Amino acid sequence: MTGRPVGEPTAVAEAYRRALADERLIFQRCSVCANAWLPPRDECPRCLADQWSWEQASGRATVVSWVVYHTAYHPFFADKLPYTVAVVELQEGPRLISNLVGTADVAPGIDQVVGAEFVHESEQSLVVFRHPYRTPAAPPTATAPG
Repeated sequence: MTGRPVGEPTAVAEAYRRALADERLIFQRCSVCANAWLPPRDECPRCLADQWSWEQASGRATVVSWVVYHTAYHPFFADKLPYTVAVVELQEGPRLISNLVGTADVAPGIDQVVGAEFVHESEQSLVVFRHPYRTPAAPPTATAPG
């Protein structure tokens, strides 16, 4: 297997992937406890309620932690070395793990503000975060599926 590894296909994951293909970053928020989360799942990870809605993220985030990979642990990443992976916290609250791009000349730092960008490769769409943050050209206008 040399393609990018992907998670298990579920209906909720498919809605998230469709939004990424449309260059929209969405997340879920619990209707019971107001917790917000990523990656998508069928129930709230805090209270386990299955009552939630999709929300549109601004794309602005801060770096919580990061690491630079110099070894490929999957064949897909062999020609991408070195690459930076970060835990980022979206302005709206949820955290996610993603690639951090733009780090060749400027090292990232904890609490550094970064911005979402979309990458389309191998019939997949992904969100990555640009370091340092750049103001988006235009705010998203589409609504999240729900």
